[in-house]
Amino acid sequence: MKDMTEWWDDSVRGWRSGEWSLELRDDEFADIAYDGHVVLRSVRAVIRDRNWDTAALVVDRVDESDLALTLHVHSEGLGSDLRGIVRAEVRGAGRLRVLTDLESATDFETNRTGLVVLHPPVLAGAELDVRHPGGDALHTRFPARISPHQPAFDIAGLSWSHDGLDVDLHFAGDVFEMEDQRNWTDASYKTYSRPLALPFPYPLAAGERVVQSIDVTVSGAPMRVPADAVARIRLEDGPALPAIAVSAATAPDPAPARIDPAPWSAVIVELDLATRNWRAALRRAAASALPLDVRFVLADDDTTAIDDAAHALRDLPVARVTAFWPTGPARHVSDLEAIALLRHALTEAGVDALVVGGVRSHFTELNREHQRLPRRLDGVVFSSTPLFHSLGTAQLIEALQMQRLVATQGVELAGGPLVHIGPISLRPHFNDVATTPPPMPSHDDLRDGYGSALTVSTPPPDAAGASPGASGHVGSAADPRQSAAELAAWTVASAAAFAVPGVATLAYFEEWGPRGVRGSDGTPFPVFDAVTALAELAQKPGLRGDSPDGLVWALGARTEEGTTVLIANLDRRERRIEAETPAGSVTATLAAGTLQRLFLPAVP
Repeated sequence: MKDMTEWWDDSVRGWRSGEWSLELRDDEFADIAYDGHVVLRSVRAVIRDRNWDTAALVVDRVDESDLALTLHVHSEGLGSDLRGIVRAEVRGAGRLRVLTDLESATDFETNRTGLVVLHPPVLAGAELDVRHPGGDALHTRFPARISPHQPAFDIAGLSWSHDGLDVDLHFAGDVFEMEDQRNWTDASYKTYSRPLALPFPYPLAAGERVVQSIDVTVSGAPMRVPADAVARIRLEDGPALPAIAVSAATAPDPAPARIDPAPWSAVIVELDLATRNWRAALRRAAASALPLDVRFVLADDDTTAIDDAAHALRDLPVARVTAFWPTGPARHVSDLEAIALLRHALTEAGVDALVVGGVRSHFTELNREHQRLPRRLDGVVFSSTPLFHSLGTAQLIEALQMQRLVATQGVELAGGPLVHIGPISLRPHFNDVATTPPPMPSHDDLRDGYGSALTVSTPPPDAAGASPGASGHVGSAADPRQSAAELAAWTVASAAAFAVPGVATLAYFEEWGPRGVRGSDGTPFPVFDAVTALAELAQKPGLRGDSPDGLVWALGARTEEGTTVLIANLDRRERRIEAETPAGSVTATLAAGTLQRLFLPAVP
């Protein structure tokens, strides 16, 4: 069995042909570069089932030559059985082709099967020419702000210029379109095949082949930026840092015999009122004796269930409460009707609590549906998970800069009310794009867990033996990196990214269990210390700054005793980092995947 360091480190293999280079990360051609300059973040073949879950694409063999890198692959899971190749091949000076040829051995219902291209986020605001299959073209730009909807449709080709290079892409085998994946904190714009306006799922017949190719042509010379041996971060005074919360454990009983008190500000508990064990979930959350952040999922077939649920909150310490629809046009959104039902139920039950609103899922839905939120909310909520489209550690780290973007834009969309971000988890706490009903508990108690513990549709990676770099929306809600030492550094970096003024709460992971800050036996994971350190700085005058490269991060707080700074290094190598604060500068040398706490005493 792999240890946690192996789970954290992506399997990376470099390939070079002339001016072209790339990294092979499992089944993905990543960081495709020309003359040392990344022109595409990634190209890979994906196989999505009818619920947008992604079948693993297993690499059976790699053939490598001076001109081509060929992956012989087969799919596993979700009823799929496709076999074939994915290949990158140099076609001449400045020309690269990436192609896939996959044949389905069985009938298979899919929402998407084919090539996906990821464009790096540094292209934000760059001019873009879109060629359509009919020959006409559109001149536009890569979105600077995170676009709620697709920025380009009906794509046969794309062209842009950046940092001295002119890049042209030609697509064959299907019609493509683009979405802004920064909505999900992915560090990319994604160009994919099979337009979403077409019906899905669609059938792949046994014996049917999916053949697609992307031709990349590059000209020019990239701009060179000299590297600095020291990473410098300037931290500036600002309002108080966000409070730190956790989510209630969703894992099956038994709960740990003893859990020592922790300095969290609240415990998030999501209660699906259509399930039979939501009362047991509420009792478990209330056992923490901490204020509760309650998220009700309304019962479609019984709008009076919210009345019983509101009564259940009497005599409990409630920090915040909201309600979401599970289906319909306002799916996973707390719209005017949902909040009206909630307010009425709270009033009838005599429960006085802050009423917040937002979305049950990602920033994506807030960006698209914020106009549905009623006025006069006491706060705005959304959750965040970096491992939605891909499970690679590179995806986890690249999400950090995107977290800064969604936090900033989320505060703007809230328009005044404070923002509460959470649950923040490695993998989704539910499948918000499923086209089939969610699994339901069979008992009134928590012997099987609830919520995310019931979302497993495939074995978790450590049980299946598959790499966590396998692509796609997860079948398992748990991730083996939850207990990795490096997750502590990632969490500090994430808080540094998310903690923009206007964000009032950050809620990381669960109290215990495979998605927790502690294991199912109550033993703290390394991330427990990181979340505790953040909680100790919470609601103190904050020190915030930008990361110079998305790999090293810092944040701090000032007290009468002095200035505390937390620094995290998510690079693959040791880094020397200097953090400049109003109280002076601190410098530290951090190994890869580590964090450090530094203190500057106040000058008498």
